[in-house]
Amino acid sequence: MPSPPLAPPARTRSGVTPFGTAVVCASAALVLLILVAVRWSPLMTLDRTVADALHRRAVTEPGLVHANRILTDWVWDPWTMRALIAVAVVVLWWRGARALAVWVAATSALSTLLQQGLKSAVGRERPHWPDPVDSAHYAAFPSGHAMTVTVTCGLLLWLLRRHGTEPRMWRTALVVAWVSVVGVGVTRLYLGVHWMSDVLGGWLLGAALVGFSVAGFARYEGRSRRALPRRS
Repeated sequence: MPSPPLAPPARTRSGVTPFGTAVVCASAALVLLILVAVRWSPLMTLDRTVADALHRRAVTEPGLVHANRILTDWVWDPWTMRALIAVAVVVLWWRGARALAVWVAATSALSTLLQQGLKSAVGRERPHWPDPVDSAHYAAFPSGHAMTVTVTCGLLLWLLRRHGTEPRMWRTALVVAWVSVVGVGVTRLYLGVHWMSDVLGGWLLGAALVGFSVAGFARYEGRSRRALPRRS
């Protein structure tokens, strides 16, 4: 009896594949990285304009600053995101999906290594203020918060989709993911610890990594199915 046909690559309704999305995001991230590295004047001016406008507002709104600090330090902190991934990995392992568990864990770990490596290589300074409302350390580009939450939400949405989540839960998960990804970028800008291009770079790199990871696992599954012995 012939082996069952392989499932086609995952596509959206518009026909876009995870790999195609990853290539676009990675290409955009590379262009942005180059512009940041050479300190392209129009981008630097835009970054400074946005940062100045938000900081002028932040220093007059201590209550909103406090709320943003809670969100960025606890709700959307990279360690909170990594804890969510750790829970998902444990659940996958317990359910017997061990290859998938390792893949998800490796993707999350690679995200951390990539962002730290780029921060060190680019060495971009964070915004400096005479009256800061928050502080952060190490280099600025890309935003670790933005990249980590993008990778985490992307991976969790992928896992929910793979396991056939009901429509209502799927819509809720999408809303939570979008609010988290956009929200963490807004908080980092509002608190004056990142430039706008840092956040954009984190989003693009995170989306690219998730896209490559999803496409890579689909290829791994395809090879695994082809390697299975045929039943007579």
